[in-house]
Amino acid sequence: MKRIILAFILVVMAVSFAFAEPSGKVMMYSSMQEDQLVAIKKGFEAKYPGVTMDYYFAGTGRVITKIATEHQAGQVAADIIWVGDPSDYLSFKEEGILEKYSSPEAAAIDAKFIDVDGFYTGARMMNMGIGYNSALVTPEEAPKSWNDLLDPKWEGQIVMTDPTSAGTTKYFVAALLASPEYGEEYFKKLKANGCELESGTTATHNQVAASAYKVGVMLDYVSHNLMAQGSPIGFTYLPKDLISIFSPIGLVKGCANMENGKLLYDFILSKEGQEILVANNLLSVRNDVNQKGVNVEEIAKSAMTVDLETLAKNSDKILSTFDDIFKK
Repeated sequence: MKRIILAFILVVMAVSFAFAEPSGKVMMYSSMQEDQLVAIKKGFEAKYPGVTMDYYFAGTGRVITKIATEHQAGQVAADIIWVGDPSDYLSFKEEGILEKYSSPEAAAIDAKFIDVDGFYTGARMMNMGIGYNSALVTPEEAPKSWNDLLDPKWEGQIVMTDPTSAGTTKYFVAALLASPEYGEEYFKKLKANGCELESGTTATHNQVAASAYKVGVMLDYVSHNLMAQGSPIGFTYLPKDLISIFSPIGLVKGCANMENGKLLYDFILSKEGQEILVANNLLSVRNDVNQKGVNVEEIAKSAMTVDLETLAKNSDKILSTFDDIFKK
């Protein structure tokens, strides 16, 4: 009889543990805008009140330096990594920083956004186009192509982010350098037309909003965030050679909070998590989320093709080439 009672107690305890509410913490390293990280944190903690989501927020360059330093020391202290440039994940994967994980939420995401070996999954879409100060430039006057930025009327009125500080801008620079239509000559002409650099994506957009520059190489979601706050910003999705970027998430190998890391990974990719991103002016990678009237298929048609493996292998050379043009 005692054995039966003991067995029953053990079964009850096992069931209780199986259905226990998640608890503890989870850490994410990210280069996203902090407002969007806060929105994800609120949504995640509302769904899992026993888990605290912490994050380290900085520009891509600083985040990657932190990851590299910690990896060299033996363990990256994050559970989830979320930076802008998908080519960086090829390096993370090669260096053994990422844990293989197939999220059940990936069923609603196109295979082109998912690593074939299962080490990362696209979690948001961003687009690099041309932003402008709408108090100084009308939509009709605004540049409609990358070559329009070379028009002398914009001399000394152009700004872009230093690609060493932002993965999305590094991606943009790599795409144009690799294209026979642009290449190094394009950036030499852009520099000659007075294009200035800012350290950090936010700073670039704020400078245009503050009328320090009329136009800039800018991101759609950061521009739309500023518009929502009442800043005089406009944004043009270029009809040709738009730089469209999918930004992945990856689970860190051997991370301290593996199960909570998987919970956060799944939440970000879930319809609920993606709707939070859309509400904060990002584009979803899911095929079942309302995109606020943005036509993702049209964006795909006008987007430039970028070879991620080539970008990852030549990252240092890309930045060095850019520096030779803009900083010497």
